[in-house]
Amino acid sequence: MAFKKFSSIFTPVDLEILQRVFDQLCAERRLALKDQEQREQLAYEVIQAFENGICDEVALRRLFSKRREAMAE
Repeated sequence: MAFKKFSSIFTPVDLEILQRVFDQLCAERRLALKDQEQREQLAYEVIQAFENGICDEVALRRLFSKRREAMAE
């Protein structure tokens, strides 16, 4: 993911949260490294949510979890 697309400055703790959420969501969605476009879109969405104030790791994961969507149906 090219971070030059974003204007925020992230602390090391922020980056750790973002990385953990991203990795967990990729595993949940079974996104392999070859799924570059989907992984970039997911990273973009997670970072946008973080920049918009959703900074809690659990809240971020819930927001983008496909399991949450399946449970709601």
